[in-house]
Amino acid sequence: MKWLPVTQELSFQKLIEQSDLLEELKYDFNEKAELRHTETQRPFVFNYYKNVLERNSKRYQALGHLLAQYIYELLEKVCKLQKVYIPTEADKEPRSFFFMSERALTSHHSVLLVLLQDHGAFRAGQWSQQAIIHHGLQHGSQIPCIQMALQAHYDVIVLNPNDNFVDLKMENEWKGLLTQNMGSSSLKIVQAENFFSLQQPLQCIPKRCSNTPEEHVAYIWDYFISKTEGKDVAFIVHGYGGLVFMDLLVRRKWEVMNKVYAVALIDSEHHVGHQLGSDVQLLAWIKHHCREWVTSPKPLDKPATTVLRKEFPMVSAGTEKHNLAPSSSLQSIFKYFKKALKAKTTINYSRVPIVTRSCTKRKQSA
Repeated sequence: MKWLPVTQELSFQKLIEQSDLLEELKYDFNEKAELRHTETQRPFVFNYYKNVLERNSKRYQALGHLLAQYIYELLEKVCKLQKVYIPTEADKEPRSFFFMSERALTSHHSVLLVLLQDHGAFRAGQWSQQAIIHHGLQHGSQIPCIQMALQAHYDVIVLNPNDNFVDLKMENEWKGLLTQNMGSSSLKIVQAENFFSLQQPLQCIPKRCSNTPEEHVAYIWDYFISKTEGKDVAFIVHGYGGLVFMDLLVRRKWEVMNKVYAVALIDSEHHVGHQLGSDVQLLAWIKHHCREWVTSPKPLDKPATTVLRKEFPMVSAGTEKHNLAPSSSLQSIFKYFKKALKAKTTINYSRVPIVTRSCTKRKQSA
């Protein structure tokens, strides 16, 4: 697989070896980017500690944390994206971050693709942690999408909407487990045992400008995306990301309407009635600039509009599984972007009220 050089340097197993969980997590990605046990070649097994839910859950949580670190490494080393911390002026405080291609803010007359994931424990570069673990990187990670975008000469911004706070207790435990200096085996056993023991209550500190997915996206829009010139912006949003995008559309109405030319929603959790209300301009805009791929037993791209939801075109994602919908519909989404860009006409939306026939009559009678 060209987009994932399976080398020792970028090996997931190497990252696990640097932790104290080597015995509990003997897993790596094979040449098909599937997570497999390094000895048995079998898929991931949750019930490692026989019927001890708490310890198995902690092990799964540790795997998820390691996967996040690995995906970050792939975004920087394979996709050549830059890691950007926010808020930009902050220094000695917990900060969130996102990733973007080198010329995302500077190159003019190109498409800027923004990826906005679902809500959950997973971080930037992932559509679904569960899909990565059980179906592989090509289905659960955003790397195939990013590589496809870069090959089409798009610039890319990968948002990190679920990185909202830092838990001080867990941070200290991660640092203890993910140590670069390999200590004694007995010390490792003690550290792993401490990690898998029952935890005390979380000690959470919110990350400024990223307390919620909505705040995270609004900040990056205000300080990065909105500053770009001559770019056609497109969004791919999954699940709760659809609700977050609609929130941005309402909050930054005129900017978004003027800058975004296409939005691909995937099994979205937005609610037009509650979020957009009866705003005629917004309703008209989403009708012409949005398309949704929904989970369905129908073949990919077959119409799937329902009576309750028909604000814009809806088609089948080609799968009935929510966490596989992004990878299943990816090719179709890029065709949609290409067609939408070709048909794009420049319309500058403004706050000037629309002049209607009734308004004209009132003005003449006055």
